[in-house]
Amino acid sequence: MNNKRSEVSGAVIRRLPRYYRCLLRLEEQGTVKISSRELARIMDLTASQIRQDLNCFGGFGQQGYGYSVSALKEEIARILGLDGRKKMILLGAGNLGKAIVGSLDFEGSGFDLMAIFDTNEWVVGSEIREYPVISTDKLEDFCHEHHPEAAILCIPQEGAELLVPQLVELGVRSFLNFSHYDIDIEFSNVAVENVYIADSLMTLSYRAAALEEEQE
Repeated sequence: MNNKRSEVSGAVIRRLPRYYRCLLRLEEQGTVKISSRELARIMDLTASQIRQDLNCFGGFGQQGYGYSVSALKEEIARILGLDGRKKMILLGAGNLGKAIVGSLDFEGSGFDLMAIFDTNEWVVGSEIREYPVISTDKLEDFCHEHHPEAAILCIPQEGAELLVPQLVELGVRSFLNFSHYDIDIEFSNVAVENVYIADSLMTLSYRAAALEEEQE
């Protein structure tokens, strides 16, 4: 690997899952090899951009041959950490939590979801898919026993402010954060992926307005 992970730009990191999904589809379609130019056309990038991105992690192609689809897919899976699943818990069994559990492929994304936690006594003891819903009061005991490494926060900001320090103390170091609590400001030694749905809606609004202006 040419660069340390911490030296790779956020833009490159965010393109890696796109590469993986694209290569997975190509493999399923029976494609054996592909050139950077053809991959760029499919992904709406430039061949130069693809080569620069992949060179951050080493050279995977061969001059005059291109890329082996299966080999490159496996290399990107390794870079993304998909070859070793990390233990994960989810906090919040409300509508958002249920939607996340019902729609995400945890195993295919490098995680092993173990349990869901909630304060609502009406849902504690039930299951969402095959995952048990456990009282948040038992969070500390669960973490001591099972040692989860990651957590999804589908809870309000005030709940996150109370629980994140406890989770960090218990060894959780990665967060998929749907709350509006700025974890990475308070804790510099954790990995955080913030998901601001309202921001995405505003971005969509901007793009829709731009499209309208172009069509006038």
